[in-house]
Amino acid sequence: MKAVHFGAGNIGRGFVGLLLHEGGYDLVFSDVAGPLVDAINAVDEYTVHEVGEGGTDKVVTGFRALNSAEHPQEVADEVATANVVTTAVGPTVLRFIAPHIVAGLALRDPSAPPLQVMACENAIGATDQLRDEIRAQAGEAWDALAGRAVFANTAVDRIVPAQPEGGGVDVTVEPFFEWAIERPPFGDTPPNIPGAHFVDDLTPYIERKLFTVNTGHATTAYFGAQAGVEKISDALADPAIAEKVAAALEETSALLVAKHGLDPEELAEYRATILQRFANPALPDTVGRVGRQPLRKLSRHERFIGPAAEAAERGLSVDALVAAMGAALAFDDPADEQSVELQQRLRSSDAAELTAAVTGLEPAHPLFPRVLAEVQARQSALR
Repeated sequence: MKAVHFGAGNIGRGFVGLLLHEGGYDLVFSDVAGPLVDAINAVDEYTVHEVGEGGTDKVVTGFRALNSAEHPQEVADEVATANVVTTAVGPTVLRFIAPHIVAGLALRDPSAPPLQVMACENAIGATDQLRDEIRAQAGEAWDALAGRAVFANTAVDRIVPAQPEGGGVDVTVEPFFEWAIERPPFGDTPPNIPGAHFVDDLTPYIERKLFTVNTGHATTAYFGAQAGVEKISDALADPAIAEKVAAALEETSALLVAKHGLDPEELAEYRATILQRFANPALPDTVGRVGRQPLRKLSRHERFIGPAAEAAERGLSVDALVAAMGAALAFDDPADEQSVELQQRLRSSDAAELTAAVTGLEPAHPLFPRVLAEVQARQSALR
């Protein structure tokens, strides 16, 4: 069995690639970063270091890497004969890997089992997005290629922090992970991925993850940055910050109960587990890494506006989520391009126009005036 994984970064090697290896797949990493590709090909094995309670070291073997920018034909050849294709590149990059999959499907034996495609991104419906890109770029050829692949959405969760210097291609991760995958697209032949669980309806799982893990992580980062704290674990060690994060997650849990009928007690246990993971002092994770790209994280269907908009529409409390948005607006990191852009726009733009442009909310939406007030407060602080 063979798996082609697009994105040979820390998540690709330390999470998706590790589980594919444990499932018995030969691994082919595809990436555009030449030095990373060379570093992977220079070793016969790498180690995934799980740090924290219950963590162990796991060795990955049986892999190679291709530079998709320099050798697109080799990538297509590998896709053509693969069993599985996965990604961990970021939702905005999916359109750039779609051509490689189109080329591979064109070369694929029509009598072979369908290629099993899963985009492992922090986004709702990422595999659907990838499929749509593939279909659009295939054009008229899509009718002939459509039966050569099946596409399943996934929800993935594992904290993979910025890596320590000098670690080579080894990866440091937390022990916890979750990989939920849509079952129906695979019929009776799902991919062999140890530890993954296949579900009939992915939406509650992915929203539980995005609106708890991603919302909570970013909330911790932005309040931590306001407090001048560097590490995520140190931010949660501050009782005032921990209380704000917990309050935001209570609001997202209330939405999940109302929308999906999830059990409140199980969600309370899930929140406690998440906060314990964030507080893991063995993870060298920083507020700068987690807080980067605030414009994306404040967009319409992301971790703040997404749940807060639905909660506001239902008349649920959004006080803590709105406060977290205020902290996000104050995130000022000269090393992060989006942070710099956000602060510039706050200085130069009309508050209502900026609120609409960044959040995607209509002025008539019940959440709009709450966010507008936070934008105006940040603009006042910058004057």
